Amino acid sequence: MAKQTFIKNAWYVAAMAEEIDSKKPLGRKICGESIAFYRQTNGEVAAVLDFCPHRGAALSLGYVENGLLVCGYHGLKMGPDGKTQAMPLQRVQGFPCMKSFAVVERYGFIWVWPGDRAAAEPDLIPHLEWAQNDDWAYGGGIYHIKCDYRLMVDNLMDLTHETYVHASSIGQKEIDESPVMTEIEGDKVFTRRYMENIMAPPFWQAALEGNGLASDVPVDRWQICRFTPPSHVMIDVGVAHAGYGGFKAPHNKKASSTVVDFITPETEDTMWYFWGMARNFKPHDKVLTAKIQQGQGDIFREDLEVLERQQENLKNFPQFDLLKLDIDAGGVQARRIIERLIDAEIALQNGALNNDDAPLATITF
Repeated sequence: MAKQTFIKNAWYVAAMAEEIDSKKPLGRKICGESIAFYRQTNGEVAAVLDFCPHRGAALSLGYVENGLLVCGYHGLKMGPDGKTQAMPLQRVQGFPCMKSFAVVERYGFIWVWPGDRAAAEPDLIPHLEWAQNDDWAYGGGIYHIKCDYRLMVDNLMDLTHETYVHASSIGQKEIDESPVMTEIEGDKVFTRRYMENIMAPPFWQAALEGNGLASDVPVDRWQICRFTPPSHVMIDVGVAHAGYGGFKAPHNKKASSTVVDFITPETEDTMWYFWGMARNFKPHDKVLTAKIQQGQGDIFREDLEVLERQQENLKNFPQFDLLKLDIDAGGVQARRIIERLIDAEIALQNGALNNDDAPLATITF
């Protein structure tokens, strides 16, 4: 039996809010669970196993009617609790109840808890200040990537690759010429890199100009990556006119943002990647937001082929072990935290199976 590779008792971003409308369900696999998401009559999102108990059809191929999910094969109607409600000319009250999932709509995202529903606590959803503050603007998107989600964590916790993969946008030689510092704080991992008195690369030149600042002068640049379980990475990035304090420079001397990375496993070797950038300068400039969103999307798209080919290589060449350098420390430490929390989750689940009175397992991040 293959070892579990992702934490299940945790909140993951399953979709962007606009992906789920009032009439059509959305089918998506999260941590190996096939889930049908749909909106009820009150607008709240429900999530049930994407499996019709009648003939096994995918409920996500159906439609929504009066707050119930209707199977598009024979018309079975299912409620948000996974219980069959009705079916034309059939007695279905004895049908088994399908699995339902804890789901919350917050910050413009749909969050799902793929594990034990009774253990799900909405307060464990991470707080996103930029999503509630009018001083911030956000633009993002979603990619489906054919790779182990942990490869994306590795990618984001070591930004040395920017020099090579993103040479035309955010990459520059000073990145891999500057040391990276790695720190662990509880279940969080930080990697930090600072570059002083350099010229900004094209993307950040455009960001400086977007904030009304000169782009042809030396800058101080920073990259501060933060991993939190189960697989979220937030990155504080930016440039400031040199000599004004870098990361701590006043707003009128810098262009800074938070790169948002919600990494959601689909299977052991595929994932959903919810990417975006939140910025706190000129937040009401929609043209600037769209321009940055396009730029970020193009940058992240450059990673896709690299990661998917890396996944293929790891499967095709299992005899090779991956080498670890100091620049890999952030990803290595993140993986250790993931593995430790998975082991703890499995141990608690096994304990509950052996003791009917044992408390439900949950992990607080």
